[in-house]
Amino acid sequence: MLRRNFLASGAALAFARPGFSAASDGKFEITRTEAEWRAMLTDTEYAVMREEDTEKPFTSPLNDEKRAGVFHCKGCDLPLYDAKTKFDSGTGWPSFYDSLPDAIGTKEDRKLLFYVRTECHCSRCGSHLGHIFDDGPAPTGKRHCLNGVSLTFTPEAA
Repeated sequence: MLRRNFLASGAALAFARPGFSAASDGKFEITRTEAEWRAMLTDTEYAVMREEDTEKPFTSPLNDEKRAGVFHCKGCDLPLYDAKTKFDSGTGWPSFYDSLPDAIGTKEDRKLLFYVRTECHCSRCGSHLGHIFDDGPAPTGKRHCLNGVSLTFTPEAA
């Protein structure tokens, strides 16, 4: 819990190194120019999804979303997470213990000088989603800590 509080507090940001981008790290099925991404995203969405920034905690309405349904990538609408795997991590970001099959990609993130994290991104368009930690609940023990601005939610039909 101490590590989670440290990372969520923003204190870790003082040690961040700039210059990393999910958007530039690989080939994806859906690609767009910088101008196309900027035209479809707000400044905050662009900073998070294309430059691997982090939204402020407790600012996303999706953090409090409790309905059945599916969370999709805001960049390409790929289904990423079933709401059944969502849990309240207390960190201020939407958290899940597992993704849908083949929905996300991961890579090592060394932006923090003293800590290596696992970054996760949409497998179809490369949009940055957040990070995966080893302090989540059963059955996986993982916590996919995501930026709400990278996601959309489609509730299950009644």
